[in-house]
Amino acid sequence: MTSPIRYLCIIFTVLLATTAIAANSLFPQPAELDRDVDFWKAIFSEYSTDEGALHDNRNLSVVYERMDMPSTVSRRERNRRVGIRRKHYQKVLRTLADGRRDNLDAEEQRILDLWPGNVSDATLRAAAGQIRFQHGLSDRFEKSLQRAGRWRAHVNTTFSRLNVPIELAALPHVESSYNPAARSHVGASGIWQFTRSTGRRFLQVDHVLDERNDPFRATEAAGKLLAYNYSIVGNWPMAITAYNHGLAGVRRAMRQYGDTAYTDILRNYKGRTFGFASRNFYVAFLAAMQIDQHPERYFPGVTPDLAVNYDTFMFDDYVPADAIATALGISERDLAKYNPAMQATIWEGSKYVPRDFEARVPRDRISAPAQQLLASIAPDQHFAKQLPDLYHMIARGDTLSAIAAEYGTRVSTLAALNNLGSRHRIRAGQRLRLPAAGPVAEIVAAKEKAAAATPPVAIIANVPTTAAGPELPGSDEETVGFLGERIADTLMGALQSALLSDPSDYDVAADKTIEVHPMETLGHYADWLGIKTQRLRDINGLAFRTPVVVGQRIKLDLSQVNPADFEALRSTYHRELQDAFFRNNTITGIQEHTVASGESVWILSLRQYSVPIWLFRQYNPTLDMSRVAAGTRIRFPILVSNHG
Repeated sequence: MTSPIRYLCIIFTVLLATTAIAANSLFPQPAELDRDVDFWKAIFSEYSTDEGALHDNRNLSVVYERMDMPSTVSRRERNRRVGIRRKHYQKVLRTLADGRRDNLDAEEQRILDLWPGNVSDATLRAAAGQIRFQHGLSDRFEKSLQRAGRWRAHVNTTFSRLNVPIELAALPHVESSYNPAARSHVGASGIWQFTRSTGRRFLQVDHVLDERNDPFRATEAAGKLLAYNYSIVGNWPMAITAYNHGLAGVRRAMRQYGDTAYTDILRNYKGRTFGFASRNFYVAFLAAMQIDQHPERYFPGVTPDLAVNYDTFMFDDYVPADAIATALGISERDLAKYNPAMQATIWEGSKYVPRDFEARVPRDRISAPAQQLLASIAPDQHFAKQLPDLYHMIARGDTLSAIAAEYGTRVSTLAALNNLGSRHRIRAGQRLRLPAAGPVAEIVAAKEKAAAATPPVAIIANVPTTAAGPELPGSDEETVGFLGERIADTLMGALQSALLSDPSDYDVAADKTIEVHPMETLGHYADWLGIKTQRLRDINGLAFRTPVVVGQRIKLDLSQVNPADFEALRSTYHRELQDAFFRNNTITGIQEHTVASGESVWILSLRQYSVPIWLFRQYNPTLDMSRVAAGTRIRFPILVSNHG
């Protein structure tokens, strides 16, 4: 007879096997991708941050050597050392690519043996240009497994509620090492590495609160974003890839290779910004997931941190941070540590803690329940209004036009108040005076007039800074590696990183046509092309005053600009439109609607659900808006105003 203990062991084993089968069906790993997953498991668990692998960037099973590379070495010195070894391997590979297979010396034979026996000369010749260095991450990954314990229960609960697989809790291992202070060089922030544009869809991201840095709020947003990605692409490998590369690029790849042709897409897709990080994001996730599910196998003795038992509180009005800290009996530095969403403006006293913001403090750090202690705050420390904006601390990625839009002012006014040069060059860490602070003595009307005559475009700052500013108490900023970065190697990459959640295709097709999207007119296209609107009417056979229709394809005249420049102008237009909208509105959920006879999706969107057509289309990208039959199920994002 089977003992109760043995019976329980059998049940537990069956449950584990069932869970593994379910995970494999949701997150398939074709045999062709095994070599890639094995490479990342080695990087995550066998190579420390003081060493790395010199490898082929296409065939990850080819690792030329393990290099010592202390993390303290400067980027310039690292590039110098890697360059020396790269030249060595390039010389050997080019020799082998000339057809030499006999009378090889030991080093040549070793390198040839790294490749399959039937490797072609063409493959070896291409390999000479594919040598890449990857830093190890094992010590960082071990810390990530430890830190994850602080929020793992919250991640699992949140994802289960949102019908998102809890295995996706492994993503922050790849993105940020579960470090809330992690920042990428393109401005992605927090454990889920939200860019500002994507974060603003689901979170408050401004100069008062940056909820990307709050692991609890950011986890809610990540679950919503992942669920949205899945609803658009229909499978988790591509939904995960879209988290890094963006929905538009992933949809283009799926149209070219097939929805589930994962290996073909990751191996062969030639998207302009589909670089190494995007190609490897899904396989790196698979590696992280497997380590996350079996931590003892890779890091014996690793112990996750315990979750902190927090007491949460909020106010119906605005309260100074120092008054809250005093009432709780803790320092402002500690209060900042437990509430990383609060920006430097709050700690320096130029802003109050906003009303209805859920703050937290560990219960073992206070002598009584938080609400009881906070009742001691004097009535004259409660305010009905927020303090006016006097200054803005520039963060990486800010532009003067975006700052002006955020504060409801003009670029020319900011330029005049801050005595900016004609090109409006700004830098991260710089403090801008705002209109509420009043003019400075040397500002004269002539300067404002001169500033108004210059283009309202700022140079994107490249100087590193924390999202909360350099004076944030308790910050331990860590710049993440390439897998935590968003695509930004080119102008189009930077624009696409701002449109990660937009599935619309803004590219020019090979036949020089584009698909019309909401908020676009022939006038827009003519401006971006540098031609007359009538020219577009002529080549498309459009009568005068005939409007373009969403979903229609329009042929372009590219005689004055190249496709990349047109795409950049077009993407910038949509980025600015969407940024302006999400500065004032946040998505909190999705609502489905079954179209009834006689209903118009345009009227439903604009009147009943108060959703702009461009956003409605992002949630229904395959819908032909001119042919919506009764019974069709459509989706609307649920929006709330950021201003009450």
